[in-house]
Amino acid sequence: MELKTKAYLVHLLTASGAVFAMLALLEAAKGDWAMMFVWLMVAFAVDGIDGPLARKTQVTVHAARLDGTVLDTIIDYLTYVIIPAFALFQSGLLPGWTGWVAIIAITFFSAIYFADTRMKTKDYSFSGFPACWNMVVLVLFAIKPDFWVSLAIVLILAVAMLLPIKFVHPFRTARWRAISLPVVFAWTFFAIWAAWVDFDPKSWAHGGLIATTLWLLLAGVAQQLIYKEKL
Repeated sequence: MELKTKAYLVHLLTASGAVFAMLALLEAAKGDWAMMFVWLMVAFAVDGIDGPLARKTQVTVHAARLDGTVLDTIIDYLTYVIIPAFALFQSGLLPGWTGWVAIIAITFFSAIYFADTRMKTKDYSFSGFPACWNMVVLVLFAIKPDFWVSLAIVLILAVAMLLPIKFVHPFRTARWRAISLPVVFAWTFFAIWAAWVDFDPKSWAHGGLIATTLWLLLAGVAQQLIYKEKL
């Protein structure tokens, strides 16, 4: 298979995320949150592998008619922001006005973040919380903290999108990748497990989710403090 064909197939793989987003939205409309997250995790897996494949096949050279960055951004905003925000609001985890505050903060600040030309650092980490609301909301569904705690988490992370705080990219940040990459695979496993058992509070998946989430949230901050890095 010639490289041009492979490059366009990578674009098609990226575009499949839109289909998985729609399947997730249909499940969300029915209130089937577990299946919604299963489809979001499928989209998350596609998002994880299409980047390395795009670089390997040099899509900007061999499939330049399609802008992979724009395509990826559109799908990410659906799967990382819109659908998780809808689920958080519609599920009742944040009742009344707290739900409105959360979805306004999530969608507004995420839109700004996605348009920020400085969202990536020199080592390919993220500058600011990378709007991974699909991950955050899944953890909230799993552990179901008090709604005040959930609201505080949402608002802190929304503000963190605009701050010079480093968050590692598990695939592209070279430092500690030997840990971060297995951690993100483990997080995906625990997430699918938690959703599959319909967020049963007795599931061991929840402990794994919390541990892996803390690493992904704090590894970049630790690097900044240890190595005195400036973004």
